[in-house]
Amino acid sequence: MFKRILVPIDGSDTAQRGLQVAVDLALAMKAPAHLILLHVVEQPPYLSEGGVAYDSAALLRGLRDHGQGLLDRARAQCEAAGLTAEADIQDAGGRIADTVSDRAHERGCDLVVMGTHGRRGVSRWVMGSDAEIVARHSPVPVLLVRSSE
Repeated sequence: MFKRILVPIDGSDTAQRGLQVAVDLALAMKAPAHLILLHVVEQPPYLSEGGVAYDSAALLRGLRDHGQGLLDRARAQCEAAGLTAEADIQDAGGRIADTVSDRAHERGCDLVVMGTHGRRGVSRWVMGSDAEIVARHSPVPVLLVRSSE
């Protein structure tokens, strides 16, 4: 049914739960699905404190390296389960949710599986919900996995 599943990875416990559900789902299929693991790197703002400017290019490199490490561990988890997976790191051109939806379309995915904190009320209004935006705008079905809390 699903041949290509996009799984956003950000290092959070909820993203890890989403990955585990995607692995379980892929393994349950007659022909296991191929997982595409995605880490979206947000552009760091220009930072300045007390007249000292930070090197935003170095910060961005550090964020990319961190994201690549997350993807490498997630890919190893998929391969240990007997699945094929590839890692995709993408700089955000705007909202993370838009990048996830765009990549699902560009990579020909059939499903997006992602963790969500399931925030409500003021915390949802303040923090926003990338997962909700992806669910509303994705060109393919989205399976949201709630945290265990």
